[in-house]
Amino acid sequence: EALLFLVDYLYNLFRRRIVVKRTLFLLYGVVCYGFFLVAFLYAVGFVGNLIVPKSMDTGETTSLQSAILINLVLLGVFAIQHSVMARKGFKEVWTKVIPQPIERSTYVLLTSLALGLLYWQWQPINIVFWDLSGTVWAYILWGLCATGWLIVFLSTLMIDHFDLFGLRQVYFYFQEKEYEPLEFKKILFYKYVRHPIYLGFIIASWATPIMTFAHFVFAFAISAYVLLGIFLEEQDLVAIYGEQYQEYKKAVPMLIPKLSGQKIQKHDAG
Repeated sequence: EALLFLVDYLYNLFRRRIVVKRTLFLLYGVVCYGFFLVAFLYAVGFVGNLIVPKSMDTGETTSLQSAILINLVLLGVFAIQHSVMARKGFKEVWTKVIPQPIERSTYVLLTSLALGLLYWQWQPINIVFWDLSGTVWAYILWGLCATGWLIVFLSTLMIDHFDLFGLRQVYFYFQEKEYEPLEFKKILFYKYVRHPIYLGFIIASWATPIMTFAHFVFAFAISAYVLLGIFLEEQDLVAIYGEQYQEYKKAVPMLIPKLSGQKIQKHDAG
């Protein structure tokens, strides 16, 4: 009886620790998602010079050379973190340190922190390329900017918003379910361009009534990063989905949609 009691006690202790661990992972995922929401909403105000205390074109100015160098370093930090950590090879090494269920949440957290550093240290450069304030073009550009951000958000919902930002992974772990990778999908925006999230970012970055030099550097760097990011991402997608993604690449444009003439056939998988 004493042996049975000991075995039962140890089993219950082990189970309690597992439950605590699963609960902590879930809470960690929720907190990381909260950081993402703050970073994303701040990005809208930062790029649009709206509401937020520190935006693209506000703050103390420094020399032109210093401002350009600092801004490029900040953009480089974000680009390297965002791209390198998303690669399959890095994840295989990284998950030996960070448990698999919270790998995506940690990625989201570090991306949010990289964005926070960019917001905090960004240097304004008050050389104006164009200023369309007070004209009808200003309203058109504000509308395009809002459309770009809306495309970004809606595109995340079309694939799986919660998987993209790590909540689905920690929830599966909390429920003691084996994580199931998403099926390949071609729905709504994804029938017209392969990367609507990137397209939304490009639109939001360039559509501004007042284009300063700092904003131009930001928009140009984001556009260049998008092209590099797509190249790297599609290598991983081909490795994962094989011929299915190769056919998708042939049928659907990368960023500029073909609105006529071509019908996209849906695969059984999604």
